[in-house]
Amino acid sequence: MPQAPVIGSLGELLVEFICTETDGRNLRAAPYVGPFPSGAPGIFIDQAARVGGRAVFAGAVGDDAFGQVLRDRLAQAGVADGLIRVVPGVPTGTAHVSYNSDGSRDFVFNIAASAAGRFPDGDAAVDAFLAAGVRVLHISGSTLGDPDMRGRALAICRGLRARGVAISVDPNIRTELMTDAGYLETVRAFLGMAAYVLPSDADAALLFPGRAFGDWSAEVLSQGAQVAALKRGAAGAIARDAAGISDVAGHAVAVVDPTGAGDCFCGTLVPLLAAGATLPEALKRANAAGALAVTRLGPMEGNSTLAQIDAFLAGRQ
Repeated sequence: MPQAPVIGSLGELLVEFICTETDGRNLRAAPYVGPFPSGAPGIFIDQAARVGGRAVFAGAVGDDAFGQVLRDRLAQAGVADGLIRVVPGVPTGTAHVSYNSDGSRDFVFNIAASAAGRFPDGDAAVDAFLAAGVRVLHISGSTLGDPDMRGRALAICRGLRARGVAISVDPNIRTELMTDAGYLETVRAFLGMAAYVLPSDADAALLFPGRAFGDWSAEVLSQGAQVAALKRGAAGAIARDAAGISDVAGHAVAVVDPTGAGDCFCGTLVPLLAAGATLPEALKRANAAGALAVTRLGPMEGNSTLAQIDAFLAGRQ
């Protein structure tokens, strides 16, 4: 495979605390475990670096222990940290998650009032990404809940796209963050400029109600996207490019923690495609990465290297 181009991402960096009891919905006293490195764009870029991509991230953390946890984790993966700000006097972002017996999750986020939203922005961020050689920039819909954050992220992506950088979008729609109509409007604006459109089943149901993958994916490609992929969880994934549709089945694994599976899928698919892999090969590996992600407790703890992904696939033949 040719040398991977530089993959960038921006947005919230968080530490996550996971409730050890089910069905509490973060409403009753219970033990939590953490801090686990988290934040959807952070999970993505950690995975992108682990599969061999050259990775750059723009974000912000507080000058505290939680910020150090995040910086150490991304450095360990090989993510360039020159665009990660350390903000004195402001806490690192956090998320508390409680799992329910029906498989649903309840989140409490501290993003807007934390350092998480203070990532580099404006022309300076565009210039810095270009100077780093970024050829693809990935955005997660989880970054778009706060109006200020979404506006700054949109401006950066428009500036980079105008300079030839491909945009990758995981809608990653979080109902906890849908505080105003501008949220979905901005998600749709990102989809309109994206080269890689990567929704989940739940995202697609909101964005393309009542429409089958074959229908909406054809429309997305006709509007300029290179790839449309649908993450179907345990059912696998399906994707489309100009050469046609690829479909892979899910893998039966013991689910310990589903958080981050979609980000690992995207963080594998996008770097491999950008480096010249075929869609069927990239999709197979991305699907496996998503399966591996759910087998460990903690949003980034199931992230994997290509060697680990290929060993997993070899064991499934």
